[in-house]
Amino acid sequence: MKRKSITILLFCAVLLLTLASCTTKGKVTIPYWEPDSDAMLSIVSFVSAVTDEKSESFVPESERIAVFDMDGTLYGERFPTYFDDWMLIHRLAHDGSYRAAAEDRAWAFAAEAALLSGEPEPDSPRSGAQMAAEAFKGFTVEEYRAYVRAFMDEPAVGFEGMTYGEGFFLPMVELVKYLSENGFTVFISSGSERSIVRELTADALSEWIPPYHIIGSTFSLEADGQGDTEGRKYTYKPEDDVRLEGNLISKNQKMNKVTTIIDEIGAYPLLVFGNSSGDISMAQYAVQHGGRAYMLLCDDTERDYGDPKEAAEFEENCKALGFITISMRDEFETIYKPGAVKAEQALQPAA
Repeated sequence: MKRKSITILLFCAVLLLTLASCTTKGKVTIPYWEPDSDAMLSIVSFVSAVTDEKSESFVPESERIAVFDMDGTLYGERFPTYFDDWMLIHRLAHDGSYRAAAEDRAWAFAAEAALLSGEPEPDSPRSGAQMAAEAFKGFTVEEYRAYVRAFMDEPAVGFEGMTYGEGFFLPMVELVKYLSENGFTVFISSGSERSIVRELTADALSEWIPPYHIIGSTFSLEADGQGDTEGRKYTYKPEDDVRLEGNLISKNQKMNKVTTIIDEIGAYPLLVFGNSSGDISMAQYAVQHGGRAYMLLCDDTERDYGDPKEAAEFEENCKALGFITISMRDEFETIYKPGAVKAEQALQPAA
């Protein structure tokens, strides 16, 4: 009887905690957000309106499209730089299986030293995305994703208790889940190469964002036996593998994000989430067609490498454009996984 009573009490305690995480004074809240977050409450209000069939604002599920940027929006971008950039630097400077051109290798060491000391990254010999396409030339898609997966296990620079694979913003992960549970189809539109994004998000977000809902920069691909034959003239053979050909086709930034939304989604986004000038185009596209745009402000200097001055300037720009801003400092109850702590102050601040 005593054991039964304890079991009932434990069940009630868990139930109360669960309810507390979802409601505050009768209002729906999203886990890991501050319960009085203006942005979070506005999202909840908006979702309530568009999912209520009796509301004038009702939107059918087929039109509930949400598009998220990744770096700096769903995932950290300053440990000490973007994931794809840091992996490229590792490939050029430290991967013993690859011998980079002398110029590229010298740049990688210089960039690494600058980023680790909080200095601006030096200009690269060519676009970083093109250099990455060249650095992984010859990899099959599976080998490339395995390389990404291995790098995800590396400790995130500037933090203790967190790997690169764990560097997601918990409030934003919960937001993706919340939208999905309310009938939204969620996409990612990232400036990072799409296979990187697919592997990086496989554990944290694939339950709500499948790989075919991920848009990113595109590297050229070819079949083993293709040679110089154009893709439209070559027939894929049973013995072929698909490999990275070594060139950048498109960098998914700014206006290109609008283009890829049109080409790959084929519907107006009802919600857009971003954090930088690279996301303004798709945000304006959403607002232009009756949607909403939310922009994260990287202003937290205690739990992340924020830059309040840059964030304040970006906030003013966003307000002028009709976007709603989200202060990571003031509106996120937590940012990263439990046990992840900022370890080094002298890294490049986010902006």
